[in-house]
This record gives sequence, structure tokens and C-alpha cells, in this order.
Amino acid sequence: MQDVFNAQQAQNYIDRINKLTPFAVPNWGKMSVDQMLAHCNVTYEMVYEPQKHKKPGGIAKFILKSFVKPKVVGEKAYTQNSPTAPQFLIKERQDFILEKKRLIGFIQKTQQLAREAFDGKESFSFGKLSAQEWNNMFAKHLNHHLEQFGV
Repeated sequence: MQDVFNAQQAQNYIDRINKLTPFAVPNWGKMSVDQMLAHCNVTYEMVYEPQKHKKPGGIAKFILKSFVKPKVVGEKAYTQNSPTAPQFLIKERQDFILEKKRLIGFIQKTQQLAREAFDGKESFSFGKLSAQEWNNMFAKHLNHHLEQFGV
């Protein structure tokens, strides 16, 4: 798994994103490329713009921490057409250029803040995570959707 906190490896994700065009077609799934970029941005919004999203309540957070967290922050890659949490569903078409720019900015900000800023940082849904768990979550999600669009 690549290290999103490493400048060279973070740049690899940016280079892959820059290969996308507004006309890219997914190898699987229903999202358009602009929706996929907006979908990927949700993970970062929960870190950098948490006011945009409703925090899960006590029971929901317990379920997320107990059953979803291991799949999200673990080492195993996502399968194609995995279920998506409601707050990650992007139903409307989005501005490709804007969403692409936002995603690249989030990747750069995460890399520049560095691993230390994320070690023990509270997750929106999963409680405190180690820097490695944050890395796994960011890297797996990016890689999954960039592969979805063939880059």
C-alpha cells in the first residue's frame, strides 16, 4: 500500500488523477468520473470540512467502529461494487475541474501535514486512528476509484 504521507507517493496519486478526463468511463460501478472525484473528496471533507457532514450518533458510531472500521482501515483492498455509506453517495453530476482540483488539494494538504498530524487523530466515524490506519483509509479509497477509471 502506498504512503499518502510520502511526497513522491502522494504525487503518484496526483499524476493518476491528472490522467482522468471528463469523458473517462468506469470499468465498473455507476458513478461518472466527476461523481467519483466528489465521492473521494467526502473522505477528506470529513477531516478538513467536518461541518459539511452530520456526525453519526452513538449507536451508528458503535456499529461503524465495530463492523465497518476494520474493512475501511485494514490492509485488504476493496472489492468492486462494494456498498457505499449514504453520505458518500453523489447523486448529481459535479464540476469535473472543481472536484479534481479539490481532491488534489486535499492530497497535498494531507501529505504536507505529515504522518505525525494524523497519529491518534479522531476520525469522523471511527474514533481515534493511528497514522497507518489513516494512510490505509486514504490510499485504499483513492486506489480503488482510480483503478475503477483505469488510471
